[in-house]
Amino acid sequence: MKIGNKIKAMRLKCGLTQQELASRTELTKGYISQLENELNSPSIATLCDILEALGSNIREFFIDVQPEKIVFNENDCFQNVTDAYTTTWLVPNAQKNEMECITVIVEPHSKTMPDNPHEGEEFGYILSGTVTLHIGKNSYVCKKGESFYFISNKNHYLENRHSTPCKLLWISSPPTF
Repeated sequence: MKIGNKIKAMRLKCGLTQQELASRTELTKGYISQLENELNSPSIATLCDILEALGSNIREFFIDVQPEKIVFNENDCFQNVTDAYTTTWLVPNAQKNEMECITVIVEPHSKTMPDNPHEGEEFGYILSGTVTLHIGKNSYVCKKGESFYFISNKNHYLENRHSTPCKLLWISSPPTF
């Protein structure tokens, strides 16, 4: 970890000059400059004084928090391909989130594996084609532009009875895919 670089970034975020930080910490502007340019290292006590002047503390300073990834592309996706259907996880490691988003392509005259009853809710939006959604003993035909929503307390699966593939966006909360 480059301590000086991190202190400089924090100082700039606070809108302080080197002189202002030096005055608040009873250090010299030259010392702050050398520190930010990695030409010296502060004692623990000096680092604590600097961090306090920057509205932080030693614990927060050394926690290396990675920025949360917000936007994902196809390189981030993971696929499971079978003869009957292809599942693409759109958000990696979504099992740690409140919901899980996938796309499913159900091949012609094929069906997905049945999913046993479980906690949660599921939503799907048909992007292309037509699919039959089976929930318990009931079946529902869903076409392009239509959506479905159900509580996942019964066996459920998708079936494509047509000669063209069906692609849909499927969201489960909590993650179960």
